[in-house]
Amino acid sequence: MLRAQKSKVVEDLHAVLGSTAVVVVTHYKGLDVAELSELRRRLREAGGRFKVVKNRLVKRALPGTPYERLADLFTGPTAIAWADDPVAAPRVVVEFAKKNDKLAIRGGGLAGTLLDAEAVRQLAALPSLDELRGKLIALLQTPASRLVGVLRAPGGKIARVLAARAEQQGGQE
Repeated sequence: MLRAQKSKVVEDLHAVLGSTAVVVVTHYKGLDVAELSELRRRLREAGGRFKVVKNRLVKRALPGTPYERLADLFTGPTAIAWADDPVAAPRVVVEFAKKNDKLAIRGGGLAGTLLDAEAVRQLAALPSLDELRGKLIALLQTPASRLVGVLRAPGGKIARVLAARAEQQGGQE
């Protein structure tokens, strides 16, 4: 690789590492091209990326990014996965690693926080941002839907409820 190509790779990695929400560092020793392609495809579908990296080049790209502290993880045959959704990349990588022993999770980072392999697995078990948003919307809509249900009741039912309430209050005075 020419010096200009190396500096372009370092710049690209620096840009990615400076703007992504989560990074997962893996060892991929023994994975063939088909398996790597399958992992890349799954990550793309989840909104992430997977790239085999040269350790020296990624170590040059790390300074000035939230993931500088990951430098010690880059030894041996290394690849990184990243995504803007903090759960997407860890989830795909952990699922793939469960089915394929050749992929080992070394650790990662989340918004500048160093994660070990177990923390990456725990992060993968969390619900995604979309799932959390859906649950929050459902919680917010529940009281409103109940109110709409009461208001849709026939006028007679509402009148009977109001009459019963007035009768209760009349008997207490």
